[in-house]
Amino acid sequence: MFTYVLKTLWRHRTRTVLTVTGAAVAMFVFCFVGSVQEGLNRLTTGSDADRSLIVFQENRFCPTTSRLPEDYAGKIREVAGVREVMPIQVWTNNCRASLDIVVFNGADPEQIQQTRPIKLTSGSWERFASQRDAAIVGRNVAQRRGLSVGDQFSIGDISVMVAGIFESTVPSEENLIYTSLAFLQYTRGLDAAGLVTQHEVLLTPDADPDHVASEIDATLRAGSVATKTRRKGAFQASTLSDLVDLIGFAHWLGYACVGLVLSLVATTTLMSVQDRIKEYAVLQTIGVRPMRAMRLVLAESTILCLVGGIAGTLFALMALGVGGFAIGAEGAMIAFRPSLGLAISGATVSLIVGLIAGLAPAVQAATVPIVHSLRQA
Repeated sequence: MFTYVLKTLWRHRTRTVLTVTGAAVAMFVFCFVGSVQEGLNRLTTGSDADRSLIVFQENRFCPTTSRLPEDYAGKIREVAGVREVMPIQVWTNNCRASLDIVVFNGADPEQIQQTRPIKLTSGSWERFASQRDAAIVGRNVAQRRGLSVGDQFSIGDISVMVAGIFESTVPSEENLIYTSLAFLQYTRGLDAAGLVTQHEVLLTPDADPDHVASEIDATLRAGSVATKTRRKGAFQASTLSDLVDLIGFAHWLGYACVGLVLSLVATTTLMSVQDRIKEYAVLQTIGVRPMRAMRLVLAESTILCLVGGIAGTLFALMALGVGGFAIGAEGAMIAFRPSLGLAISGATVSLIVGLIAGLAPAVQAATVPIVHSLRQA
């Protein structure tokens, strides 16, 4: 009977193509919204987000407003539970939410190599460490800006030479540019000699992050600048608070797309059943049981939804993989990346929606009044 279902769909191929296309577009949007949510979750959860701390100037938000003494690092290292401290100077071309934000992180090249989950795909660490204005660029930034090793890249008051391009197991890292700390501190116009934006603190395995954060703030309370220390995930969630609300709203857009697919496929299947009501009466007359008639209709709606949903999901994954999209605010970046979970989610939702959409038409096909239907012209 599977061949019968396929012939039925092909018989009304214009309607079938339009329904599949509508389902594909809706699932494309659903997967895109899902990738944004996944990117936010990756940024604010996980071992890196929970086992490292960010020391930031109290009551400051945009990186350009936080100015901490670099020598705070020595005091932070003395706190019990601290394994390593990395002073970081952050510069961004835009503190507001943007799809094309450029973020520079200045730190010690050796610490960057040891603490960051990045791998150079071209260029060399030696050139990065030895040349003051050298930078290593995340793969997504290089792709968006058309950069390659040896290029000179300028934005605002900053001009760097690309010494390497890297990829990372943490998608947000691929949207950053790393330079040496001294380069950003002494760049004309930044006026940051001896100052940093933040200190990133790596903890020992047995340390309690919240207790260590309190101890760091207490230790630095007598310093010239008050600090606020938080887990890295909490810090980034706070930094992206406006975007978090927007992403939460966009999540409902994903559910609306699922509802659109449900309505579209259900309407199409119902029209198909009503157009062939006499045909279903004939099928029952020759011995097709009601449950089999239901299965025929459910198969029809499921095929429509699966073909459209899987096509939309694949297009979304391809666009996410090629585009290297990201959105950021105040120096924190949310990367949109394809994932196996996203693919499984798209296929599963398509299957479930296809079955639900076919229930009402399937019941109608199974309970068709034979005599009345056969009398219809």
